[in-house]
Amino acid sequence: MTTTPLKKNSKQLVEEALAQVETISLDVARALHGDDGVLFVDLRDVRELEREGVIPGAFNAPRGMLEFWVDPESPYFNEKRFGQGQRLVLFCAMGWRSALAAKSLADMGVESICHIEGGFTAWKAAGAPVAQKEKKA
Repeated sequence: MTTTPLKKNSKQLVEEALAQVETISLDVARALHGDDGVLFVDLRDVRELEREGVIPGAFNAPRGMLEFWVDPESPYFNEKRFGQGQRLVLFCAMGWRSALAAKSLADMGVESICHIEGGFTAWKAAGAPVAQKEKKA
């Protein structure tokens, strides 16, 4: 079986997204952490959260639902989290999914959005606050 070459590969998509979205450093992210006007949005899968831990106060929005939860016209709109006008700081494990997600939200018209360079892996390696994910009973 042969595969048809892709018009763009995942690396190209991430590079394009990085060129178009705001990427913040760990220092900036740490300074924003805990600010009432900022919502940290964790795009990682629940298994990653349980295995690696979480940034305290971050909201988990699985990557597959993000655009629907942000869109006021979607039946899945999450007004409590995304209807408050906060600056959104997205992150994933390495910064790839969050770059793509930030570009997608920017394309939708979300204005105050950025993502963390190096993602949760860099956050944790830098000794920034990490907590264990609470397991549902």
